[in-house]
Amino acid sequence: MPSQPSKELETFDSPHPERDFHIHMEIPEFTCLCPKTGQPDFATLYLDYIPDRKCVELKSLKLYIWSYRNEGAFHEAVTNRILDDLVKATDPRFMRLTAKFFVRGGIFTNVVAEHRKPGWEPKPLVELSRFEHQSNTRG
Repeated sequence: MPSQPSKELETFDSPHPERDFHIHMEIPEFTCLCPKTGQPDFATLYLDYIPDRKCVELKSLKLYIWSYRNEGAFHEAVTNRILDDLVKATDPRFMRLTAKFFVRGGIFTNVVAEHRKPGWEPKPLVELSRFEHQSNTRG
């Protein structure tokens, strides 16, 4: 039986709920319809999140994203709705959804929406210096 679009997001238990770890996903085939013209809008979605107890299951995410193909939505609204649905399903410590819509009428639109769990603060970024090996050979 072929897959069908679905608004149901499935999750699985985080393999390391005791640790902050970053999940990055690129979703290059997002489409929805312009609510004014009915023409298709295309975007690449970038999902970055730090899970708490749940992670989003990839096949369900694919079917969820597919479910927008025939829906009319403004870029700002659809980006925030997707973020809200993902937050509701996974309850992450942090989540950012960046939607980079392709050019329409000479204008590129990028929408960034974020969620931060109350009380969660990111750990300080660790900067690692690049070790460069210099040879002391003579020749």
